[in-house]
Amino acid sequence: MQIIGITGGIGSGKSMVLSYLKECGAYIIEADKLAHHLMEPDMPAYVRIVECFGASILNDDRTINRNALGSIVFGDEAKLKQLNEIVHPSVKEYIIDDIERVRTLGKADYYVIEAALLIQDGYREICDSIWFVYADEQTRIKRLVAGRGKTAKDYEVVMKNQENEDFYRANCDVVIDNSNDFISTQNVINDLLNK
Repeated sequence: MQIIGITGGIGSGKSMVLSYLKECGAYIIEADKLAHHLMEPDMPAYVRIVECFGASILNDDRTINRNALGSIVFGDEAKLKQLNEIVHPSVKEYIIDDIERVRTLGKADYYVIEAALLIQDGYREICDSIWFVYADEQTRIKRLVAGRGKTAKDYEVVMKNQENEDFYRANCDVVIDNSNDFISTQNVINDLLNK
């Protein structure tokens, strides 16, 4: 089973690539969604987050109020670092165990991990190959405005806070240009999987 990491900036089309890989029989795990799951009540990350940030971040049903937690950590680098030091290792540990589970079941030729911070969080040691899904900035902004409804300026701010293209190109094994029609992207993915 091959372990493939997928990363790239907001609006580059990572979700489309994941969807296609799933159609090709790949097992997909998205780190952000997994992090949310691991922050649910009675999960290890949940317990540690409540210990660190207090019960004031909880909703009436004892779930974590992400807005309340966000208002504490965003704008405070030390607290954001503290949160990341709880969540990110939990996610990575889960993924390492899950890879072995899926490998043992023998039901997938490809295990795909999607994460915005794939490189920064040290997934190079886990992945056989890391793919950078690329689209030029104007294409990304156009997609985001059409699909998510905020303004171009909103997305420009987000992009400025993400790693630049040179970082991804220097740290990834494959660059998938997803700036044009998705059929071209599918052809590139097919070639990569056939290798």
